[in-house]
Amino acid sequence: MKEKENKSKSIKKPWPTKDAMEQVYEMKLWGGRSFDFYSGIGSHHVEVVNPYLEVVISFLNSFHNELTLCDLGCGDFNIGKELVNYTRKYHAIDIVAGLIKRNTEKYKEDHLEFHCLDIAVDDLPFGDCALLRHVLQHLSNTEIQRIVSKLSNFEYIIITEHVPEGDFIPNKDIISGQGIRLKKKSGVNLIAAPFNLKVKEETQLLSVILNDQKGIIVTTLYKI
Repeated sequence: MKEKENKSKSIKKPWPTKDAMEQVYEMKLWGGRSFDFYSGIGSHHVEVVNPYLEVVISFLNSFHNELTLCDLGCGDFNIGKELVNYTRKYHAIDIVAGLIKRNTEKYKEDHLEFHCLDIAVDDLPFGDCALLRHVLQHLSNTEIQRIVSKLSNFEYIIITEHVPEGDFIPNKDIISGQGIRLKKKSGVNLIAAPFNLKVKEETQLLSVILNDQKGIIVTTLYKI
C-alpha cells in the first residue's frame, strides 16, 4: 500500500497556469454569464476602464512616432480594441487558445496580431511598450520572475495591479489561478524583492478605488 501511495505522489504534477485560465473562462469564474468570454470587472466596469483608457491614450499620443505595443494578457480585448488605433503595431497575447481564436475572428486591423503564448515561458514579440493589466496579480512569484527577466526588452512598461489600500507587504507568493494576493493583504510590486526590477523612471498614472470592492487599482508607468 505504501509503495502505491508513493507512486501516486510521484506522478502528481502542478496544475498548469494554462489549465487554470481556461477553467476561469469556461466556468465564468470572473462573471459575465451572458458573454462568450469575459475578463472580469477590470476590463468592463466603466469606473475602471474609462480612466485607464484616458491615461494610456494620452501616453501613446505623447509620441511623435506611434509605438509598437505588446498587450501581455489581452483577455477578451474589451480594452485593447480601444487602443489599437493609437499604435503602429499591436501584438495582443493571451495563454487561452479559444480566447485568441475568438479575438482573431472578432477584431481585425491590418496592424493587429493575436498570439497564443505563455508569457512566462515563450519568446515575446518585439515592442516599444508592454501592457500588463491585472495579469501579474494572478501569477506565482516564479512565473512573475520569468516575465520580469523579459521586460528589459521594452523601453516602457505599463502595469495595472489590484493592491490593498495603504501600506502592505508586497509579493506574498500564491498559486497561479483565479485569485489574487488581496486575500493575503498583499499585492505585486515589481520594484520590491524578490523581483527588484531596475527602472530609470517610475510614474503612477492612475489609482481607482472601487466602491463595491476592497483595495485599489493602481496603474504605473515604468521607463526601463
